[in-house]
Parts: sequence; C-alpha cells; structure tokens
Amino acid sequence: MQFQKIFRSVASLTFAVFALSVQAQSASVTWESSVEALEGDSYRIVLEASIPASYHMYDMGPYEGGPNATVITFTPSEGIQLEGGVEQLSTPHRYFDDVFGMEIGTFEGKAQFAQRVKLSAPQASITARLEWMICDDTNCMPPDDIELTITVPEGTAASAAESTPAAEIAPAPDTAAPAAAKDAAGSGSLWSLIIEAILWGFAALLTPCVFPMVPMTVSYFLKGEGGAAMGRLRASLYGLFIVLLYTVPIAAIILITRIVGGDAVTADIFNWLATHWLPNILFFLVFMVFAASFFGAFEITMPSWMVNKTDSKADTKGIGGIFFLALTLVLVSFSCTGPIVGSVLIKSTSGEFWTPILTMLAFSVAFALPFTLFALFPSVLKKMPKSGGWLNSVKVVLGFIEVALGMKFLSVAEQTYHWGILDREIYLAVWIVVFSLLGLYLLGKLRFAHDDEVTHLGVGRLALAIVVLSFVVYLIPGMWGAPLKGLSGYLPPLTTQDFVLGANTAAAAPAAPSDAIVGKPKYSDFLHLPHGLEGFFDLKEAEAYAAKVQKPIFIDFTGHGCVNCREMEARVWSDPEVLEILRNDYVICALYSDDKKVLPENEWVTTDAGKVLKSLGKINSYYALKTYGVNAQPYYVLQDNQGKILTEPRGYDLDVQAFVEFLQKGVEAYNSR
Repeated sequence: MQFQKIFRSVASLTFAVFALSVQAQSASVTWESSVEALEGDSYRIVLEASIPASYHMYDMGPYEGGPNATVITFTPSEGIQLEGGVEQLSTPHRYFDDVFGMEIGTFEGKAQFAQRVKLSAPQASITARLEWMICDDTNCMPPDDIELTITVPEGTAASAAESTPAAEIAPAPDTAAPAAAKDAAGSGSLWSLIIEAILWGFAALLTPCVFPMVPMTVSYFLKGEGGAAMGRLRASLYGLFIVLLYTVPIAAIILITRIVGGDAVTADIFNWLATHWLPNILFFLVFMVFAASFFGAFEITMPSWMVNKTDSKADTKGIGGIFFLALTLVLVSFSCTGPIVGSVLIKSTSGEFWTPILTMLAFSVAFALPFTLFALFPSVLKKMPKSGGWLNSVKVVLGFIEVALGMKFLSVAEQTYHWGILDREIYLAVWIVVFSLLGLYLLGKLRFAHDDEVTHLGVGRLALAIVVLSFVVYLIPGMWGAPLKGLSGYLPPLTTQDFVLGANTAAAAPAAPSDAIVGKPKYSDFLHLPHGLEGFFDLKEAEAYAAKVQKPIFIDFTGHGCVNCREMEARVWSDPEVLEILRNDYVICALYSDDKKVLPENEWVTTDAGKVLKSLGKINSYYALKTYGVNAQPYYVLQDNQGKILTEPRGYDLDVQAFVEFLQKGVEAYNSR
C-alpha cells in the first residue's frame, strides 16, 4: 500500500512537471503570411495567427490603460507603398472586462489581418513587425514579437514563422545570429561545471555531518527482507530518492519562474542572484557563518523536531521507509552540504534554464552513489575507516575553503557596484593568509578546540600540506601583478590592482598612435579592458569610431561576475598573436551585462513589454537578448560599423588557435565587403 502511495506521488509529480514543461513550450503563436493579387499593381498581404488552445489574443484595440493590443507595423522598401491601414479580417469576440473596466476584443484559434500595397517595381520586399500577447483564464504569457520579410509579388506562397519565446527574441535584419549561437555562449563550460559538481558530491561524503550516516544506511539495509533482487531494488530507490530530494526542488523553482514569467524572468532571477549586492553579501555572510561553525565556534543543525519526525518514519518497512531514510540523510547532512550546494548552484546561474538543474543533478548523483553502493554491498563498510578525529580535521579544512570561496561573492558585489573596497591585491592577501594558515594546520602547528593532538605527521597529511603551501607560493607573485592564469576566473581583474610590476614599460603600450583613441571613451572612468587594450563600452560610440578608422568591431559581451570571461581574457586574450590582432585590426567594445551603474534618464531603454531599463548592465543584457538571442557570457561578435555580422559569433572556448582564426576570418570578411 505504501509503495502504491509513493509511486502515485512520484508519478504525479513527474507528470505535473512534464505537463507544465509541455505547456510552456506549446504556448506560442504561429504566424503565416500570404500575398493575394488584386487589380492592376495592387496586392493584399494577409497575416494569419494560429493561437494555441485555451489561449486568447487581444485585437488591435488600442486600449489606453488596458491589455496589450496586437500591433502590426509594415515598413515598405523602395518600389512598394502602403494603401490604407491594417484591417482585421477576423471578427473579434467583444465583451466588457471588469478588470480593465473597458470593452475589449479577443481572438481564439485563428486571427487574420490584411494590408493593401501598391507595387511600382517588378518586385519588392516589405517588413511586417508583429507584437501581441496571449492569455488564458488564469495567467498571461509575456508580450511577444516577431519580424517577417515578405516579397511582393513573389510572396504568393505562404511563409510560416513561429513566434520566438521571450528569451529568444527575433534578431533585427542583418544582425541575425546563427541558430546555434545561443548555446555557444558558455557551452564549453558546462562540462567543467558538471565535473566540479561531481567532485563536490564525492567530497561531501567525507564531511562529519554525512560520514556517520554510512553505518545507519548499512544497518537499515542489512535488515532488509525479500532476497537479493528486492535488496537491489530498495538500494536503487534509496539513491533515486536522494537525487530527487536535491534536484526536484531546484527544477521546480526554475520551471515555475519560467512558466509564470517566461525565459526572461528566469534569466532576471538568476542574474539578480549572481550580480546583485544583496544575495552576494548574504551568500558571503552564510559562508563565513558556516566556516565559523566548521572551526568549532558553534554547531549548525536542522530543527530536531524535523529530523526526529522523518527519522521515526524511516523505521517503517517498505518504500515509504526508504524515502524517509533518504530525507533524513538530506536533512542531517544539510549543515555540511548546504554551502557546497549553494556554491554549485551560484556558479551555474548564468541565466540558462538547464545548467543549474544539470549541475545539481550531477552533484546529487555523485553524493548518492556511495550510499547506494553501501546499501547494495553492506560488507564494504568493514573496509571503511572509522569516524573519529580525522573527520574533525576534514571539517576544519572545509572551513578554510569556505572562507576562500566566500570572498568571491563579496568580490562580485564590489565589482558590479564599484565600491572600491576589495581590489585584487586585498583579495590575494586574504587568500594567501587563509591558505598559509591551512598549511600550518595540516602540519599540526595550529590546533582548534576539538582537534586531537598531532603526535606524528602522516604521508597523506604531509602531501596535502605541500600542495597547499605550494599554492601559497604560486599566489604571492600575484601581489606584484603576475597574471595567475589558473585562477583568473576567481580573482578580481588585474585592472583593479594598484601596482603591477612593469606596467609602465614600453611592452605594455597599447595601440598604434595613428589609431589611438582621442578623448575619454564613455564609462571608461569605471570600466577597463585587460592587457592595456584600448576600446569602448558603448556600441554607438564604437561604431562611429570604427567608421572613422575603417576597422571591424569586436563586441565582447561580458560581466564582472563572469568566471569564464576572466578565463578567456587570461588564457586566450593574453596570447601575443591574439593581442596583436585585437590592437591593430579591431575596434574593441566591451558590453557589461551585470554592471549596476544607473544611467541618465535620456539613456534609459524601454523594452517591447514596456519595462524601463535604467542600469548599464540591464540595457546591455537586453540588447544581447534582443539582437542575438543570448543571455550568457562571454559572447563574442564581429561586425562592421553598420551592424552586419562578419562571421559566426563565438562563446567560451579556450582554444587559442581557433580564436585567432575566428578573428582573422572576421578581418577577411570585412575587407572583402
């Protein structure tokens, strides 16, 4: 009976998630265009909208202070002219809406619109921009838009175009990025995030909150009944429940935000988590509190009533008992896995839908695997080391690591808001002290209240101390400006460092005098390019300068909190050949997507949905999303000063030679225009 209840619950949850996912994907409008020949040189363009079931689309209104009416704007090219305005061929259902306090009209199923045109050339093209919003009885999808290019008279064959989701807004003409471009940004880092999550999952087993749970797991499954086959099933379900308890809540949060507000809302939430000062300061404080707990200042535990209640239910037989045993493990281990889970999730919040889910899935699978194996083979426990003083040492080591990792959150907040309190040398100084103390602790020269006395040094502990102290030696040259490429993604940019040895030498001189930028580029008082490069932080300014010097533009969609951006700059941009091409052959424009600088009112941007964007980062992020359909960084675009893309854009990839070829291909395309 309990098995049936659990099975129905899991099945219902799975079905609900699947249904919501399908609904989110299917709730889009499909448009078709056709051209009908009339008398003489006159034609009629017909646009037909296919509206998904259970949704309605508003008519052309307009509605002052009401819902988003459908807006259709035709832009004719040379050789074609409009005759009259847009007609609604379909009759809307009209009714008085109590919410808006006005009479409105809606379409369901299909809706047709028409525009008469007159042709004065053998053929010509016309662009139709469509904006609309659809709702059902409970909620509305975000306003959407699309552009169609229709040829008259050769456009008599209907052409279909499906509305793009909110996070994949159709690019403007001549700037359309390839379909694969959205996945290119950051795709090369997904595997590194997954591998890191797997390593953290295995490392969590060694924490003092988790390791003592191993004997409990084994003793529970040793009492199992039903033979070997039932034992394997029970052990597998145990591992599955652990994975679901970590992954499903994260997936549900992401899915709900996506359904309620679309991709843009999900991206905004993750962008807020990753770059806003409040969550970053909060995460920093959480990491410091956990570090203090690991050092022995106090114990962090889940409420005893919660743990006891779930633990008591774990004593029952059947599937329900296995589920509550898994829940008990997750709750008891929270004080050690909490900061690890937070670190894994925050590192993957780049606005992508699947990345946080996949990284949490990887972490939970790695975390659950040892327990599943112990449940399958209880005899393995005999070969495991007994818990004792070594577990407290692991806890202290994790405390030092928590302090070091927590600094990253404070650094992100500092960079996005330009507080000027945590420059690179201060950050490095903290890391050097933290890891020096860790090295002394491993050597037994530093003890905490709950530590056993180190009477002799084991080989493993000595080896770990050598690694840690060697890392300290590696960090020290960074105080004088060494690039520290291996840590470039975790450190503040080199431009924040007050003293860089050799920075004023001729070797660090930027572009050639003939193309030197005269005057101070916009936003250059608080934004800087790496490696002494000169450039711009405003695209219009870069395009004007590119037209003057007759060079292509290298657009760098980047962010202060972007780990992969710093890695690209340290490992790829630093290559002499790459630097030479960037300095001599391109006008560089870096667009920061997470900068919190509030711009003057005349520079604010209003989105298609009517939202006013005031900060530099939000405006740049919206431009990337609107024009190229991407919300991840880094993302590199090569274009001319008219906005025409020269070659396929590129995302995170540490292949230096491939990046050189990418830049060379852009120069060749620019010169052959």
